[in-house]
Amino acid sequence: MALTQAVTILMIEDDDGHARLIEKNIRRAGLSNEILHLRNGTAAVEFLFGPDGAPRAHHTPFMILLDLNLPDMSGVDILSRVKADERFRRAPVIVLTTTDDKAEIDRCYDLGCNVYITKPLIYQSFAEAIRQLGLFLSVIQLPEQAPT
Repeated sequence: MALTQAVTILMIEDDDGHARLIEKNIRRAGLSNEILHLRNGTAAVEFLFGPDGAPRAHHTPFMILLDLNLPDMSGVDILSRVKADERFRRAPVIVLTTTDDKAEIDRCYDLGCNVYITKPLIYQSFAEAIRQLGLFLSVIQLPEQAPT
């Protein structure tokens, strides 16, 4: 099963061990989509918005797996910036983090995250979240990000 073959999964995760586990679980859930692993907030922001903050064209839709506790910036700031940008507003975001603070969870949902999962991952809930988003993406074709 693929989310839709065109959908790329952006995994923003600084811990390589967690990244391998997440990718393994994605594959166990039956998804074969491309996974692009970005190891810090700076790399994620540069990928999405360009190194100088200028709009950057992305020709394939994507979903984001986002760790909140990154070494160089807060994942909440990335989430806020993604959801405030017209080109990326509809990109599904799954927050995967060790933070289980209710205020932080509420803040992420208020900013527009689709699913919030606390690490260590409970495989069943993670796989189910990925499957549900897969169904969502296959039924609701995401508009391509507008070229700039």
